[in-house]
Amino acid sequence: MIDVVEVRFKGNRKEYFTWPAPEPLALHEAVIVEVERGEDLGRVSALGPVAAKKCGAGCGGCSLAAPPPPVTHRILRRASAGDAAIATALERDEADVRRTVMDRVRHHSLPMKVSDAEWQWDKKKLTVYFTAEQRVDFRALVRDLASLFHTRIELRQIGARDEAKRLDGVGRCGRQYCCSSWLPELRPVSLSLAKDQHLSLNPSQISGGCGRLLCCLRYEHDFYVQTRKRFPKEGRVVRTALGAERVLAVDIFRQTVTLRGEGGGDTRVVALDKLTAEMARVEPPVA
Repeated sequence: MIDVVEVRFKGNRKEYFTWPAPEPLALHEAVIVEVERGEDLGRVSALGPVAAKKCGAGCGGCSLAAPPPPVTHRILRRASAGDAAIATALERDEADVRRTVMDRVRHHSLPMKVSDAEWQWDKKKLTVYFTAEQRVDFRALVRDLASLFHTRIELRQIGARDEAKRLDGVGRCGRQYCCSSWLPELRPVSLSLAKDQHLSLNPSQISGGCGRLLCCLRYEHDFYVQTRKRFPKEGRVVRTALGAERVLAVDIFRQTVTLRGEGGGDTRVVALDKLTAEMARVEPPVA
């Protein structure tokens, strides 16, 4: 099996490389890697079976009987102190580069928001990340930036959630964004997830820093769906020891059901187990 190593770069960007040398690498170690046009510096974020599993998540996995994993680039060497110093200097320069790009965007009157700029370690490539509501013709901007920075320019459009993942931040829970810290992929989040959990549908209360629905709405959704199958649906009329009653609400955490008689009157809260037993004792009406 080919040794696969996961390497992370600025903005939580990660890629997979092979490590041909017999000496093992260490987590968080800085390495110089081979990229499409030149070399880049990143830090090791996963090794061994963990890296192989994460790499194989998008290709069906890796095994001795299967074809080699789709890893075409390799780690060239461990980064030296001088290499790390160059990367640190480039990161400091990227803030000025971003401001320069923003000025050129305003000059060309383009409807786009510049999110970040990232130098390749060997300065053979400058990647500019931006968001936009629609397709943008930035060919003139690329020529302008290429003549200004004298390197290859790549403009990459990203979505609002990808921007939040790249720039990082603290969520309403007080913790680092899930997408920036541990979430392996950004899966779609729909409003139906909030409805199933009986959450407020006010966008300001269920949206994250990216302005989109919270990723964590997915975490407990399966639990809500499976647990509610044990409860009668809200609005349903059930036959109990007191006769026909309508289900007003269910509480899946306290395991209770709120009922009201069909003829009106007071409501009552019944434990789910007790209600299930009542319904089992009452025979259904003869059609």
